[in-house]
Amino acid sequence: MNPAPPKRLRLGRSSRLAQNRDFARIRLRGERLALGCLIANWSKLPDGSAPKLGVVTSKKIGGAPARSRARRLLRESFRLHQHEITPPVEIVLVARNSIAGKGLADVEKDFLAALRRASLLKN
Repeated sequence: MNPAPPKRLRLGRSSRLAQNRDFARIRLRGERLALGCLIANWSKLPDGSAPKLGVVTSKKIGGAPARSRARRLLRESFRLHQHEITPPVEIVLVARNSIAGKGLADVEKDFLAALRRASLLKN
C-alpha cells in the first residue's frame, strides 16, 4: 500500500495577495484578531479555493532589514501551516512592533494561537 504523497509546502504567487484593493477589502469586510506579535485580518473564500496571504509591515518595526525579516517570518509561518487551515481564507497579517527580535518559533506560536482562536485550524 502506497502512502499518500506529502502535501507541497510551496507559497507561490497565486497564494499571495498583491493588490491594495484586496488588502482594503479584507480589512473592511473581514474579521480581525490581534494576538501576540501580529494582527490577523481574514475573509472566507469559496470552497475549493486555496488560502491566500498578504503581509503588512510598517516602519514602526524598524529599518528595512527588520521589516523584511518580519515579512519572512510571517510568510514562513503561513507556508508551514497552510494545509491546516480549514475553510479557505484570505489572510492579511500585520506585524506589530513586538515582532522585532523574535525567532520563527515565537512568531509561529503566535500565528497558530491566532488561527486557533479564530477557529481557522483543523482540530
